[in-house]
Amino acid sequence: MDADIRSVLPNIDPVISDYSAGYLSYASTAWSDEEETSGLSPLAEAAAAITELLISASGQIDAPLEDKIKQLVEKWVDRYAAENGGQQTGPLMVKRLDQTIQVSTQRNMSSTLAVATGGVDLESANARKVESKVDRKKLEKAERKIAAKQQKKTFKTVEYEASRLIDQSESAQSYDEFYMAVNPLQMSGSGASKTKDIKLDSIDVSIGGKRILTDTSFILAFGHRYGLVGNNGVGKSTLLRALSRREVAIPTHISILHVEQEITGDDTPALQAVLDADVWRKVLLKEQQQLLDDLADLEIRRAPLADTSADAAKLDREKEVKDGKLCDIQAKLAEMDSDKAESRAASILAGLGFSSERQQHATKTFSGGWRMRLALARALFCEPDLLLLDEPSNMLDVPSITFLSGYLQNYPSSVLVVSHDRAFLNEVATDIIHQHSERLDYYRGANFDSFYATREERKKVAKREYETQMAQRAHLQAFIDKFRYNAAKSSEAQSRIKKLEKMPVLEPPESEYSVKFRFPEVEKLSPPIIQMSEVSFGYSKDKPLLGNVDLDVQLDSRIGIVGPNGAGKTTILKLLIGKLEPLKGLVTAHPRLRIGFFAQHHVDALDLTMSAVSFMAKNYPGRTDEEYRRQLGAFGITGTTGLQKMAQLSGGQKSRVAFACLALTNPHILVLDEPSNHLDIEAMDALAEALREFQGGVLMVSHDVTMLQMVCTSLWVCDGGTVEKFSGDVQQYKKRISAQADAAGVVKAH
Repeated sequence: MDADIRSVLPNIDPVISDYSAGYLSYASTAWSDEEETSGLSPLAEAAAAITELLISASGQIDAPLEDKIKQLVEKWVDRYAAENGGQQTGPLMVKRLDQTIQVSTQRNMSSTLAVATGGVDLESANARKVESKVDRKKLEKAERKIAAKQQKKTFKTVEYEASRLIDQSESAQSYDEFYMAVNPLQMSGSGASKTKDIKLDSIDVSIGGKRILTDTSFILAFGHRYGLVGNNGVGKSTLLRALSRREVAIPTHISILHVEQEITGDDTPALQAVLDADVWRKVLLKEQQQLLDDLADLEIRRAPLADTSADAAKLDREKEVKDGKLCDIQAKLAEMDSDKAESRAASILAGLGFSSERQQHATKTFSGGWRMRLALARALFCEPDLLLLDEPSNMLDVPSITFLSGYLQNYPSSVLVVSHDRAFLNEVATDIIHQHSERLDYYRGANFDSFYATREERKKVAKREYETQMAQRAHLQAFIDKFRYNAAKSSEAQSRIKKLEKMPVLEPPESEYSVKFRFPEVEKLSPPIIQMSEVSFGYSKDKPLLGNVDLDVQLDSRIGIVGPNGAGKTTILKLLIGKLEPLKGLVTAHPRLRIGFFAQHHVDALDLTMSAVSFMAKNYPGRTDEEYRRQLGAFGITGTTGLQKMAQLSGGQKSRVAFACLALTNPHILVLDEPSNHLDIEAMDALAEALREFQGGVLMVSHDVTMLQMVCTSLWVCDGGTVEKFSGDVQQYKKRISAQADAAGVVKAH
């Protein structure tokens, strides 16, 4: 259908033609309400709306063209009706409106439909006060009935819109195309006078038939840094994706950038990849060079011509136009501090752990974790008006998190960050947004600790108010029931009925969300349990990574390993569990020792096409489905969640499945590589408590300061090819590396 639309309207906006084809196709399979009095099926209603939209988009008052559009829509309606068993469509009943209707401000319309121009403002029209003598109760009853039907239809339309855009693959678009589509270039002054605060009322977001937000407000004050928190699975990442694609109608003069996935590796050096991320700058530099070349060519062609000739005058006019464009571009580049771009990009990369040498390496030579850092560096370099970060600390070591925290504290625009790292949020966030129950609650001027305390107090107050009112209601209702038909007390009963009706209806407090992790009992073993003695290792013999490492893990050990990425922390874990063989030295273990290993990329070991129960039955046979579900329940995977395909689970839920599988092995020692990644706050607390109660040994690599503080009793630093015990705690370690970074000028260089 899209091709047919373009043949009739060759200059139509692709967004409108794509929407028209998709909406009509969707409506052809939509459910039809038999109680509808209009006589129109969803397909007929869609056809009428699409016909009017295409006529409006044509920009012409042309009867033959209108007939062509109607015939085109009717052809596809007939085709869809035939394909779907002859859906009853009724007449199209298309009529030209006396005035166009402004639909772009309506909250239930997707931002992709904001194509209509001036005309009647529905909001102001609805606001007019009209005297009415209609029976109010009957009117309200009728309105509720109509609203219920309309909500059913609207929900289907909104769900279609959100799913269509959020699930759309970005592979068809290059980074540059997507960036410019989401962030149209604003030349100097075009958006300078417009506010960059964001205030959207009554927004809805849904994905895959599941509501993420319902009739809630989205408010961001420009220059504030918001931490978005909430339980695993409530849709925090989905909300960020919807914002990044402008599915939530953020004004186009506000630039948006979302750090979601690692960049694709190629031969581009890391530094150049960061510079190329600012597509506006790249496009403007290209246009500037083209204009300079054109002007040089004009000078050559103009030189031999007499000042009075017509050709000279034509070239002079052309030169004047190009000079004007060049001035505009150079002004925009100056506004962007384009001349300082390379030094700023190098400083950001250095802060994220890229040495001067590594900044010149091709992006294809970096691992996934380093490519994620590169994606983060590109976003920081672009400095969008709204920076969206989804668990940015997951791929960073403690030094890099410290740098990122310092950088964001001085970030000039707005930040919305999803993170479960409490220490990071305490340092970065100026405000907290709590996503739950399909709504957003705002805690202004709060870091995570103050949010948590305030939320607990709010919950206590709400619970107390609700219980008090329920008691009052019960007391009033008991009096009413007893004396309603008592002549002597009837007036008092009526008075209490009125009082009961006037009482505000309070929502019951949310049920407490709690999760508890449980690791199995540990069989006692006599020491030594596992030891590394003078171990040296390198992935190639000429480039040693670790040298003379000594480490002893016992059943009561609680060891945390920290250090920069690439120093060999994960390698130490793999040497301990026998996945790698040392080049020199010994790794000795108790003959009956069982080790439970939690890998940083544990999702790679899960078959996402299977349910958690089926996966456990396949890989850990010998138990009943009920036993597997009980094991999953010990790590917060309850109800039917264990029966869903794991592809549908959030990152935190997948982590819980991995822990449940690990516990099935009844380990003596837990070796954990970044165990807190993706877990929500409550799950992290549950994991920390379970690790403290675990009767075996724990050795973990983690960047999460809170997790290290809660679990580990000793800290080892892996850096420079050595592993040494640190005399202080993790806070003292952070202070040391911050001082080192400040001395090197890394954090402050941006």
